[in-house]
Amino acid sequence: MSDAETADRYRFFLPITTRWMDNDVYGHINNVTYYSYFDTVANHYLIHEGGLDIHTGEVIGLVVESKCAYRAPLAYPDRLRAGLCVDRLGNRSVTYGIAIFKEGEEQAAAHGHFVHVFVDRRTRRAVAMPDRLRDALAKLVVAPREQA
Repeated sequence: MSDAETADRYRFFLPITTRWMDNDVYGHINNVTYYSYFDTVANHYLIHEGGLDIHTGEVIGLVVESKCAYRAPLAYPDRLRAGLCVDRLGNRSVTYGIAIFKEGEEQAAAHGHFVHVFVDRRTRRAVAMPDRLRDALAKLVVAPREQA
């Protein structure tokens, strides 16, 4: 990933409200909290745009890989927005690009990726994602990043 990740790469944005408890003893948002933000934007999109039924659907998404690069500190009460795109869309898995932006800024304070594999809820075996979900994710696909 490049050092400078900008908002123009992302296709969907979700406002994120920071909470007092997000700060750590050093006065900035703790690193593990960014993964919660990643999870929030990805699952919000899957539920609201892709029709994923997290309670009773036969197919669910499991995280199998994640990474985050931290570029600038954020702290409560910063207002944030999480950007989401799709770097790779397969039949059973998706690799999201996700970035966290301070409101009003175009350069990410943190960015990374998140991989979901879609599985049968009962057996936990990988299955093809439902058409509606795959169609929604296809709207977020971006060109691969250039390798330096």
